Amino acid sequence: MIDVLIYRDPRESAAKCSLTPLRGMESIRFVPHRIDRRVDVGERTLLHPDGELLTAADAGRGLLLVDCSWRRLPQLLAMLDGTLVHRRLPPLVTAYPRKSRQFEDPASGLASVEALYAALALLGEPRPELLAQYRWARGFLDANTDLARGLNGGA
Repeated sequence: MIDVLIYRDPRESAAKCSLTPLRGMESIRFVPHRIDRRVDVGERTLLHPDGELLTAADAGRGLLLVDCSWRRLPQLLAMLDGTLVHRRLPPLVTAYPRKSRQFEDPASGLASVEALYAALALLGEPRPELLAQYRWARGFLDANTDLARGLNGGA
């Protein structure tokens, strides 16, 4: 099972976080960002919009998901030590109803749980339980039929 590390900005609301229900799940570990602490993440695939396309060949590394606002991403990444292999997801449609009054979200942005679910599925380790408590799971799967088809063996 792919080891997943979620590096989380504590400034983000845990009540609104799509990853909160994943706490305690097998092979998923949460590490909170602290301004006074560096974190050694080892060698991991970092989900990042500027990386090369994620493929099954990336399955040999742990996965890193940085859970923060887009504007804080550089600050959080600066606190991580290790080898980060940047990979992006293929174009997918979010079902999460995002609205920011201060900043514009990237057009291809996903809810964190959507990104994690898609990444693991593309790496050959689908985990449907990740979406079990996600309010917009059906909408996400319906909007991304290629992803859902791949998870169901082409059904």
